[in-house]
Amino acid sequence: MFTRLKEEIAVVFERDPAARNTWEVITCYPGFHATLTHRFAHRLWHMGLKWLARMVSHVSRWLTGIEIHPGASIGRRFFIDHGMGVVIGETAEIGDDCTLYHGVTLGGTSWNKGKRHPTLANGVVVGAGAKILGPITVGEGAKIGSNAVVIKDVPPRATAIGIPARLVESQPAANGRFAAYAVMKELNDPLAKAIHELIDHCVDTDRRIEHILAELKRLGATVEEQQVSKLDAGYLNKIVD
Repeated sequence: MFTRLKEEIAVVFERDPAARNTWEVITCYPGFHATLTHRFAHRLWHMGLKWLARMVSHVSRWLTGIEIHPGASIGRRFFIDHGMGVVIGETAEIGDDCTLYHGVTLGGTSWNKGKRHPTLANGVVVGAGAKILGPITVGEGAKIGSNAVVIKDVPPRATAIGIPARLVESQPAANGRFAAYAVMKELNDPLAKAIHELIDHCVDTDRRIEHILAELKRLGATVEEQQVSKLDAGYLNKIVD
């Protein structure tokens, strides 16, 4: 028990540079309080004391602003930073070393009984405001960007951003394992890459057409002049970035 408690405290110092001392963590961190309370409520739930477990969860939500259903399964060294507005559904499963920021929802999309909430593998980081919906799986070490809406499985070590979420390439975090808010430097968004390539293709096509028209005029052909606004490739590339 005390080993687990030390782990829960140590993980706060590992992932939050604002943490100054153990007493501050024990008394002032709602994510820490919500996690400890959930451990107790989860035991009550599996002992068959469903109402009591829900009541403990309800009181915890009132005190911390974090709602964790007592049926949810949560691994070791779980960290909720800030925490306000976090909702974790009944059949959600969270592995070891996962991090959630405020406003995250692990929600269900089905009225049917059974598995209807997400599964997060070990080491997943979910940014503020992200919604992960349905019985999907987020693979080990994956990162979900802030405000993303995830409705499909995310492969291990992938980064997902956007609405609906899409996978992007990214460089690893400086320490090799943790990125606050799931924010990574040099995100390589495939959608942005595709738009840049389309813009470049349009510019090249315009250049070829101008060359063709110039050659037709040189050969004596009559070319009807039309006022066509030119593509501002520099401006479009800038706003896409």
